[in-house]
Amino acid sequence: MITPDYCRLMARYNAWQNRQIEKALQAVSLEDLKADHGAFFGSILGTLNHLVWADQMWMSRFDRKFEKPEVGVKGSTELFPTLGAWSAERFRMDGVLSRWAAELHAIDLTGSFSFYSGSVGCEVSRPIAPCVIHMFNHQTHHRGQLHAMMTKTGLEAPVTDLFLMPDEE
Repeated sequence: MITPDYCRLMARYNAWQNRQIEKALQAVSLEDLKADHGAFFGSILGTLNHLVWADQMWMSRFDRKFEKPEVGVKGSTELFPTLGAWSAERFRMDGVLSRWAAELHAIDLTGSFSFYSGSVGCEVSRPIAPCVIHMFNHQTHHRGQLHAMMTKTGLEAPVTDLFLMPDEE
């Protein structure tokens, strides 16, 4: 279904998108970052925080050496109180995702695995490949919300087209 190369590409795309978002938001006030825009996680900063939380959660499932977040989904929007704090953890998580993808083998993306899902409140067993795809799709989904919030507030939202990602940065 998917390959380690797909995961490496998506991890690189994720990091590229996050760097662009951070750069675009550096001059934005904390008040504006925390303003409620009616998105699923409310604000720009809340959505950024949720994305880090979700990546931490999925990495704790895919790589059992990685610790899961201390808070559940409801607390995910409050993890980092400033863009700077978010940025430091985002940089670290992008490295974690990249290292995880770099070390994948095709066999790692086959078969099922089980994990506890707080969203549905029970143990879940699923094929791993669709779960990996979901992690990357989840990132893209919420970055789409960020793009809309940024555009709504008059900010220049970053380029999101995968085919325009630079070969190497």
